[in-house]
Amino acid sequence: MAIFLGIDGGGTKTTCVVGDETLVLATATAGGSNVIRLGEEQARRALHESIQQACRMANITLEQVHRVCVGMAGAARPQIGEIARRILAEILSGEILVVGDMVIALDAAFGKGPGIVAIAGTGSIAYGRNSQGGTARAGGWGFAVSDEGSGHWIGRSAVSAILRAHDEGMGSGLFKVVSKAWNLSTLGDLVRAANATPPPDFANLCSEIMAAADSGDISARTVLTQAGAELAALAKIVIARIFENELNVRVAMAGGVFRNSALVRQVFYNSLRSEFPHAAVVPTVIEPVKGALEIARRGHLSS
Repeated sequence: MAIFLGIDGGGTKTTCVVGDETLVLATATAGGSNVIRLGEEQARRALHESIQQACRMANITLEQVHRVCVGMAGAARPQIGEIARRILAEILSGEILVVGDMVIALDAAFGKGPGIVAIAGTGSIAYGRNSQGGTARAGGWGFAVSDEGSGHWIGRSAVSAILRAHDEGMGSGLFKVVSKAWNLSTLGDLVRAANATPPPDFANLCSEIMAAADSGDISARTVLTQAGAELAALAKIVIARIFENELNVRVAMAGGVFRNSALVRQVFYNSLRSEFPHAAVVPTVIEPVKGALEIARRGHLSS
């Protein structure tokens, strides 16, 4: 029996799935393993922990693993891919495939067929493949200059909304949310924290902002509405680039922002369909790690 591993190495969490040719045997999670955001040592800890835990749960040894596929943001860059490959080779002797996180997400959503996936986790990107095999992406250029609609973008936008409200002589319910999450007392504390070097983890504000939006906070709902619109804009760019002659484009959503915010999902759907009414949006948020496992089973990206 051949054993395969699929890994989704995100900025907030790392998920490893163990499977044979047909069945999923175990799943385990650890902390984030995004090399660009978190560094090589944190990526090593998370990848090793998730792999070892999943293999223990499946009652298999590391030596039994035939092939592993890991999807990770930035993996298209040779240096990032090489770091990930080296980390995995420290504990695994089987074949190692390293691909971008958008590749495993698209595979999880549509297999080898055409479609678009919009990913919104700590970072964000839209990626698609048409029926001729042509691909295109939009966004995903890093949190400092891009990643619109992502968890990081949502946190940073909430802080910006607080400061804009202050400039206009108004209060913002988001200040209480952010100050509690970051253990702050004054607006001055917030300004110093937001502009610190290295930058703070804006993405860790996301769950609190979503909770505030669910409780009716207008400022929080405005930020999430903007996030949904930004993510739809990325998907629209991909549609315009490679699906101009195809009406019924399939679109899927992936990542914690989509999974945890019905408002973001609804705005994304409405905005996308307002311009592309025949787009078929998959209603459930897909799990990219399933695509990683399928690629590991195949041994390549397409057949």
